[in-house]
Amino acid sequence: MHDEHLPQLSKDRAFWGMTATQFLGAFNDNVFKQLVLLLSVDYMLVHKLTSDPYQTTALAVFALPFVLLSGFAGWLSDRVSKRRVIILAKVAEIVVMALGFLAFVSADQGTEALMTYLLLVLLVMSVQSAFFGPSKYGVLPEMFRDRDLPAVNGTVQMTTFLAIVFGQAFCGFGKQMLEGAGYGLWLMSLFCVAVAVLGTLTSFLLRPTEVVDPDLPFKASALAVDGRTWRMVRDDGALFLALMISSHFWFAAGMVQPAVNAFGKQQIGLDDFQTSLMLAGVGFGIAVGCVVAGRLCGHKINFGIARIGAWGIVLTCAGLAAVPAVTETQASAHWMTSALLLVMGVSAGFFAVPLQVLMQARPPAGQKGRMMGAMNLFNWLGILLSAVGYGICSKLFVEPPATEGADPVSHIGWTFAVVAGLMLPVALFYRPRDEELS
Repeated sequence: MHDEHLPQLSKDRAFWGMTATQFLGAFNDNVFKQLVLLLSVDYMLVHKLTSDPYQTTALAVFALPFVLLSGFAGWLSDRVSKRRVIILAKVAEIVVMALGFLAFVSADQGTEALMTYLLLVLLVMSVQSAFFGPSKYGVLPEMFRDRDLPAVNGTVQMTTFLAIVFGQAFCGFGKQMLEGAGYGLWLMSLFCVAVAVLGTLTSFLLRPTEVVDPDLPFKASALAVDGRTWRMVRDDGALFLALMISSHFWFAAGMVQPAVNAFGKQQIGLDDFQTSLMLAGVGFGIAVGCVVAGRLCGHKINFGIARIGAWGIVLTCAGLAAVPAVTETQASAHWMTSALLLVMGVSAGFFAVPLQVLMQARPPAGQKGRMMGAMNLFNWLGILLSAVGYGICSKLFVEPPATEGADPVSHIGWTFAVVAGLMLPVALFYRPRDEELS
């Protein structure tokens, strides 16, 4: 967007409205998702399982709607007003969180029935988020100038991951406090309903944008990647490679959250709050990395920042795999893991921002929404496959108990070595050219 009459970002209520809207949505998603994942680990520990079935299923359930619907959501974001899609998605979030509340009041904690209900709600929440994503990212180049996109993306990514930090930390603290006091977890779900209402109100601050293509016909290809969009990506080597690298990155990154949950609670023996704080450290690191990367990029796409990020991920993941071998106490393992996860988060932020700016700025105006849909599709395909990857790791790195009634022996930390191995070729061979932004 090239309108020089737009207000400065610091004075633009649309910018702050978008920032608040996505912050509250990401916060809610992460409170609920982390709650499901922690309850999944609890179920595994109580039943002394040698694999992690519910975390693996939860990851797949959350990723599948993004794979199936991101293309259609991208088409819809160009066919109607992105602002309208965002507002309707936020209204749907209220309904989703109300369903979560009903799940907790309908079944007892620790039962298969509750886990089934929660997985169904997680599926519906993912459908809502799948429609929100392409319009959230696609509306940015329509509401702001191209030269402001690095700063806008840095801020949006920073606040998104701050929401992840607060959401995951709040979930661990809230779950532990409510269970310790004998209260039901339905109280946390009721709080999420209130957050969804607030996020819906802030979405009305967004500046109206024109419909990109009101006569855009629906074709079967819109369920995946629109034909014109795919040809554009295929014919643009830099864009195609960025899309593939982004999907690979999210395949590796998708294995981290369940690995941290299992590593903290099962291998190190931490409680819910300590484990969630470690995971929140990743989000905090990403937030810092995103805003710093946005500032270092300035008015260009700087892939030197991305290379630093890739090597940071490789080295910190290798360090995480070595933590049990180089620490003697639970406390030292806890703090070393927390520090490495923080640095890994910063590295991930460095890596993600240049790729995302490239995929926003490079397509023509009429293709940006569908490009964001394609990006979502490939990223979530990577995350869906990460559920398979983590499922394999949870079977390989957890030994059956030596005697009947004993606990399984966990070496789930080796999952981080797998992540390091996945990112090593990217760090070694991904060398795109920097690009100036108008």
